[in-house]
Amino acid sequence: MLKYFLGSYIVTAAGLLLAYLWGEHVHVNSGLSCVFIALVLGILEVSLSFDNAVVNAARLEKMSPKWQHRFLTWGIIIAVFGMRFLFPILVVSIFANVGLIEVANMALTDADKYAHYLHISHPPIITFGGTFLMMLFFSYFFNKKKDVHWIKFIEEKLVSFGDFKGIQVVLTLIALYTMQNFLPEDIRLEVVIAGLWGVIIYLLIDGFTHMLEARSENTHCTVKVTNTGLKSSCFAGFLYLELIDASFSLDGVLGAFALSKDILIITIGLSIGAMFVRSLTIMLVEKKTLNQYIYLEQGAHWAIGALSFIMLFSAIREVPEVITGLLGLGFIVVAFISSLIHNKNQSKL
Repeated sequence: MLKYFLGSYIVTAAGLLLAYLWGEHVHVNSGLSCVFIALVLGILEVSLSFDNAVVNAARLEKMSPKWQHRFLTWGIIIAVFGMRFLFPILVVSIFANVGLIEVANMALTDADKYAHYLHISHPPIITFGGTFLMMLFFSYFFNKKKDVHWIKFIEEKLVSFGDFKGIQVVLTLIALYTMQNFLPEDIRLEVVIAGLWGVIIYLLIDGFTHMLEARSENTHCTVKVTNTGLKSSCFAGFLYLELIDASFSLDGVLGAFALSKDILIITIGLSIGAMFVRSLTIMLVEKKTLNQYIYLEQGAHWAIGALSFIMLFSAIREVPEVITGLLGLGFIVVAFISSLIHNKNQSKL
């Protein structure tokens, strides 16, 4: 375990030390409370993203060791500074029509005002993530090549929808259209546009990934220079994983403001959680856990489906983070138990 989580422990120690020093310097004698909030946020991020680790592991198994390492190094930099710090600032700048530098300064010096703008931007942000994850959910269960079924009486029927070209787009747009009817008229347009972008980005990345995989010499991403200038389909897979991680992190980033208005403390806490999720992903890959427990991947995608619907619903009405976390974890636990039962039955044959 130390082999896989040593980096996470180091990041946690450094992050908590920084949270303490920041709390003592900026908030005056609140170092320990900042450490506590950072720890809680880290635990929250792990609970919300456990299914993310399983999905990442399924994709990462097809990538070379070099790109697996890059996912843990480059990926964590993108996750920490990109999604947990820069992305919320960029979103507030776009939807609040405020300059990027001004928003960044606001986040560091006027946390209440920044949190207010982020709250206003909540519906389009969460809708983008919701439609992206919904596309992922439908695409997985409508895949004709899927031959392992956990909830058989449902999943076997869902696979048959794979003959209907573009059905996942249709169903996602129906969900988006239904949801926007319950929103105030003044924000409907920007929410619908954000939802459409979630669908478009998914289709672009998924199509790009399939195109490069088709040109690869094998499924293990052997380096190959193509006329696009990319060396392998692993690069597309890396982008795909980062976007999935981004969508998973949206509810965590937004929910974190219920515990703290300080963006640096939020970034530290969520970064600790993100590092543990990545370490867990690498462990799942190297220990071949998904091969040992065959229903984990199915359980993770059911959790993704539930999360996508919750995210769309939360654009209308707030949903407590504990419900989201427990629901996703529940699917994983039940899928794990089902895998154990399956393995036990197989050993008796």
